[in-house]
Amino acid sequence: MNDTFEDRLLAELKAEMAAREARPHASGRRSLRTRMLTGTGVVAAAAAAAVALPLVIGGQAPAYALTQHADGSISLQINEFRDPDQVERDLARLGVQADISYLPLGKRCADGRAPFVAGDRTSLTKEELESQDPAVQARVRRVTENLASSKAIQPKNGITIRPKFIRPGQIVMIEVVENARKPTTEHPGVAFQFSGRLTDGPVKPCRVIDDPSAFDIGTATPPPGS
Repeated sequence: MNDTFEDRLLAELKAEMAAREARPHASGRRSLRTRMLTGTGVVAAAAAAAVALPLVIGGQAPAYALTQHADGSISLQINEFRDPDQVERDLARLGVQADISYLPLGKRCADGRAPFVAGDRTSLTKEELESQDPAVQARVRRVTENLASSKAIQPKNGITIRPKFIRPGQIVMIEVVENARKPTTEHPGVAFQFSGRLTDGPVKPCRVIDDPSAFDIGTATPPPGS
């Protein structure tokens, strides 16, 4: 897991914490559950990866390739950013229900598209998530590595999905953002990034919003507009 993965995950954790605190108190059973979760410091965390991956776009290769390995894991290699609906259908044939979205670099789907799974809840507090203490940050990273979504969706061999960590009825929700300009020596960058997590659904349509942080992931990042 690199700094980009961690930074995006921490941002997701903080956003969910802020949203939870801003929610008006409702009456009855739902309100009690919210207060109990907040009172114990338990939050729902999006185990999202934002990973820079080398990719050659175009050529004679298929738009994507799915490979099922002996251990049951499935690798998704993307060559062209088209046909996400077909990717979903092919994953369904392999027993994985998925929601795939392709977006340009600098855009993302707005938060709140789908509920978090129970396995992504953690006892991390807002103070820990925002801490600059290296020891606290290391603990946060260790915790995030063991979240349900982190185990099920990983940045290996392109994007690797591990069905053994996906419970019946859960949906793999993946957003892939593309750099339309192929990285070169003169203009270094990343071909694409992705974020992924599990949800019990339902999944709302992607409402595209700006994501300025996409241009701030280290020396490999292309400048805005590239």
